[in-house]
Amino acid sequence: MENIQIGLLLMAVGMTTVFAILLVVILLGKALTALVNKYAPEEIIVKKQAGPRPAMAAAVPVGNQAVSVNHQAAAAIIAAVSVVTKGKGKVTKIEKL
Repeated sequence: MENIQIGLLLMAVGMTTVFAILLVVILLGKALTALVNKYAPEEIIVKKQAGPRPAMAAAVPVGNQAVSVNHQAAAAIIAAVSVVTKGKGKVTKIEKL
């Protein structure tokens, strides 16, 4: 019976120690996060406002020929490139493969 009591006491002490250490780690992490956010805030990136879009031509140059492209298809391609590249990409030429 004495061995069970010693075992339960050791288990309680061990679990309390682990809980206290984890609590200290959590509190230090929160304090470090607050400290970093206070003295080194994240940069705010301001996006440039895009100027007026150029008018889309009905014929897009492809090599020596001009390929007819629907205005809606060209707008969809330009929008897709803008979304995928997060506004950094620019469509300069549309080629039919």
